Amino acid sequence: MSQSDAPQGAPASEINYAAYLALNQLLSLQRTLSRPEHPDELLFMVVHQASELWFKVVLHELEALVARMQDKNALGALYTVGRLNALTRIVTAQLSALDTLPPQHFAQFRSFLGTSSGSQSSQFRAIEAASGLREPHFLHAISEHGEPPEIVREWLARPTLQALFDGMVSEAGTTYEELYTGPGPSALVLLAEGLLEYEQSFSLWRFLHVQLVERVIGPGTGGTGGTLGARYLQRTISTRFFPRLWEVRAKFFGAAKKD
Repeated sequence: MSQSDAPQGAPASEINYAAYLALNQLLSLQRTLSRPEHPDELLFMVVHQASELWFKVVLHELEALVARMQDKNALGALYTVGRLNALTRIVTAQLSALDTLPPQHFAQFRSFLGTSSGSQSSQFRAIEAASGLREPHFLHAISEHGEPPEIVREWLARPTLQALFDGMVSEAGTTYEELYTGPGPSALVLLAEGLLEYEQSFSLWRFLHVQLVERVIGPGTGGTGGTLGARYLQRTISTRFFPRLWEVRAKFFGAAKKD
């Protein structure tokens, strides 16, 4: 059976590695546009396509995380956030491949990208919305050129991860401060730390993305989609998904006390 001949429900005996992964279709999707073909365009395209595949898995796991947090299942949510953190590390690590793209090489095929930009990734925008972004600059960015994609609108209509964790803390009859002063690390505390690790991993991806963009096109160059390039990305680094989990730390050092 060829890679394209694996219909759903086919007997297992008729499915091999290539058919299961639909390799014929998958490996035919790298359609470079530069003419003559630039040798670095394939790398550029594959890194972005691979990111979109990982984004698909991240959104799948975010669905599971939301469901477990809604069920007040701290251990289940902890398991899922661990996987999310592993996935975020993978997406971040593959950016290093583009560090090998010299600016003069990218300049030779950049015009073939047209107006395409990473800011147009509906899956990435959905991840931001699912994670809790509701800041004005984010809402402006996703609606600047029309109504946001349906997948983004769906996540915006749902509770944020912060709100869901608030509900879990309330259900447990405790407070954020008491989580960290109890007799031992509870499942909720471990989940809180896992959520912060997720946010930190996401922030690291943003930071390295900024560094990559500045390394390849320079800090003042605009993005291909009409964005501000690295200047826009810089604004997103300090965005918080879990502000209350950050704020509670200050209480142990008196920073929250005012005369």
